[in-house]
Amino acid sequence: MNFTKIIEILSYTIPSIITGAVAYYFFSSQFKEEVNRKNFKLLREDKKQLLEARLQAYERMTLFMERINPAKLLVRVTPTDENKELYMHKLVQSVEQEFEHNLAQQIYISEECWSVLITSKNATTHIIKKTAEDTSLSSSQELREAILQRMIDGNPPSNTGLTFIKEEVKKMF
Repeated sequence: MNFTKIIEILSYTIPSIITGAVAYYFFSSQFKEEVNRKNFKLLREDKKQLLEARLQAYERMTLFMERINPAKLLVRVTPTDENKELYMHKLVQSVEQEFEHNLAQQIYISEECWSVLITSKNATTHIIKKTAEDTSLSSSQELREAILQRMIDGNPPSNTGLTFIKEEVKKMF
C-alpha cells in the first residue's frame, strides 16, 4: 500500500516537474532572445549615432579646410592698415582660431586624417609666414597679393586635406 501511494504521488509529480522544466527552459530561452534583440537594437542605434557624429566631424573639418584655404581666408580677413606684419599675424591667428574651434573633432576622425589636416594647417601658416618674410613686400595689400599669387602658382595645402577627407568618407560607405 505504501508503495502504491508513492507510485501514485510520483505519477502526478513527475509530469508536473517535466512540464515545469520545459516551461522554464522555454521562458528562459525567450527571455535571452529578447535581451539579445534589445542589445542588438541598442548597438545598431549606437552605431547609427556614431556614424552621424563621425560624418558631422568630417563635415566640420571640410569646412575648416575651406576656411583656411588662403584664397578664401584673404577674402574673409581683410587688412585693417598697411602693416604687413600685423596682417600676417591676423591671418595666422585666424587659422589657429579655426583650428582650436575644431579640436574636439579629432575624436571622431582617424589619426591619419587628423595628421593630414594638421599638416595642411601648418603648411598654410608656413606659406603665410614665409611670404611675409619677403622684404620686397612693404604693405599688407602687397602681402595679400603675394599670398594669392603663390596659391595661383601652386596647390593650396587645404586641398590636400580636403582630398583626404573625401577619400576617407568614401571608405565609410
